[in-house]
Amino acid sequence: MDFAFVLFILVLITGIAWGVDKCIFLPRRKRAADEAVKRYEQHENIATQAVHAQRMGTQHDDKIRMQLRNNALRQPWWLEYSAGFFPVMLAVFIFRSFIVEPFKIPSGSMMPTLLNGDFILVNKFDYGIRLPVINRKIIKNHNPLRGDVIVFRYPRNEAEDYIKRVVGLPGDTISYSDKKLSVNGKKIAVTSLDDYFDKEHSVWLKQYREVLGKRKNDILHNPASPGFVGGAGDFPFRKNCHYQDDGLVCRVPAGHYFVMGDNRDNSADSRYWGFVPDKNIVGRAFFIWFNLENLKRIGRFE
Repeated sequence: MDFAFVLFILVLITGIAWGVDKCIFLPRRKRAADEAVKRYEQHENIATQAVHAQRMGTQHDDKIRMQLRNNALRQPWWLEYSAGFFPVMLAVFIFRSFIVEPFKIPSGSMMPTLLNGDFILVNKFDYGIRLPVINRKIIKNHNPLRGDVIVFRYPRNEAEDYIKRVVGLPGDTISYSDKKLSVNGKKIAVTSLDDYFDKEHSVWLKQYREVLGKRKNDILHNPASPGFVGGAGDFPFRKNCHYQDDGLVCRVPAGHYFVMGDNRDNSADSRYWGFVPDKNIVGRAFFIWFNLENLKRIGRFE
């Protein structure tokens, strides 16, 4: 089940409890507190109060009144564990829905930029404000740029979140031939780097620095993997893509994006399952906030 939906239900339940408490139960408890203090004062006769005032002063009376009032105002356990959590739940829901949301990288498809086990933050307002749960955009902001790393709901199963890099914008023509990327007929510049050792699979990979738009990012190629795209399934706007022996050419439809993983030969992305609709975009990934095995990875990334 979608965590955003679960969180929304919790906010709704605790919010109802909080509202009922403020409007009904709290006024009752306040009346009960006033009555408890009043009864206490009525049971104190004038002589006893005089002796009490001489010997102990008024502080003892004040403490008793405060204790009686606090006892009467105390929430029952079921309200304490429902209405009491509402402010926290609401704050988490707003922060997670409109500002920043945490995610964990589940695979190596974005190596070397992101590693399996990285905990990242995703900017939720950069691409516009969307209503949580129904994911409808109500305030427009920037559109994704070529080179952005985005989190989105997987088009084939929107209960799953994927993370990839934006390669093609609406209207772009993307060519991926013999492991070389071109956008609108222009080859994307790459420079060779030192080979990269994939610890998970114990294999050395070719590493390059790629320039997409204004962003520079590192990508990986496995020399043992073929250049063609095998196993591509059916997807919306499939006719926009032409598959060849050494790759493919796709024209990105309006309102959609073509995404790829930085680990190019080990990434299930738009080459295989198609385009990402704008409505599926969750936000822009921008920061690694934790990695249990390597704290040095904490920081921004491109």
